[in-house]
Amino acid sequence: MMKLKQGWILLLFGLFLVSGCAAVAVGGAALVGAGGAYSYYNGIMKADYHSSFEKTWTACERTVADMRGTDVEPYREISKGTISAVIEGKKVFFSVDYKTKDVTTVAIRVGHLGDRLASQRLHDKVGDNITKD
Repeated sequence: MMKLKQGWILLLFGLFLVSGCAAVAVGGAALVGAGGAYSYYNGIMKADYHSSFEKTWTACERTVADMRGTDVEPYREISKGTISAVIEGKKVFFSVDYKTKDVTTVAIRVGHLGDRLASQRLHDKVGDNITKD
């Protein structure tokens, strides 16, 4: 009887480990969208845009304006910048970083813990705003 219990415990533990690894693999997978490949980790969704820093920064500002962001606080340097705002009642944080001449990384966090769908929606809008020009 004891061996049977131990066998079930080991089987359940093994299933837990396997399913946990699968969840981690799926959680770390890149998502393909309008702006390119998205990665989501610790509540932050990142994407590289094949666009200059200037054009990408403008697209992020337009996205905040299009979404009627309030309490907007942009901070910009030569090759990086941040925009924090409240959009649809949630605190949103954009980080825009120069990567190469024609590649810019944008990281977005929605809320304190992150919101994957809201972040992806914002990235889609950034991608749309980049292609408008």
